[in-house]
Amino acid sequence: MTTHRAEKMADLIREIVARLLREEVRDPRIGFVTLTDVRMTPDLKNARVFFSALGGAAPRAEAAKALAHAAPFLRRALAREARFRYTPEIHFEEDPSVESGFRVDALLREIAAEKEQEDSGEDEEGGGGER
Repeated sequence: MTTHRAEKMADLIREIVARLLREEVRDPRIGFVTLTDVRMTPDLKNARVFFSALGGAAPRAEAAKALAHAAPFLRRALAREARFRYTPEIHFEEDPSVESGFRVDALLREIAAEKEQEDSGEDEEGGGGER
C-alpha cells in the first residue's frame, strides 16, 4: 500500500530525474532511456526507478551501468531541486513489463496473421459461397 505522500514524491522524482537525464547527463551509454515508474519504500528513504531502453540486451546492460554510475549525481541534483527533508537513495532497475509487453504484442500479431490466413483459405475452398 502506498501513501499519497509516497506517490507525490515518486512522481516528482520521476519528473526531475527524467529532465536531468535529458538535459544534464552526458553519458552516451544512456542513449534513449525512458523512465517508466518510481516506487518508494515505506520509509521514503529509497526510490526504485524503473527504466526501459532501446536496443538489445547489451545496450540495456550498458544503460543500467551508466545509470548506476550517475545515481549519486542525480541524488545531489534532486536534493537541490526537490528540497525533501531526506533525499532518497536512487536505485535503477530495468522494467521487465516493457519486454513482456513487446512479447505479448508479437504473439498477438502472430495469432492475427494466422487467423487471417485461415480465413482467406476458407474463402478459396468454399468456391462461390452460399447465398
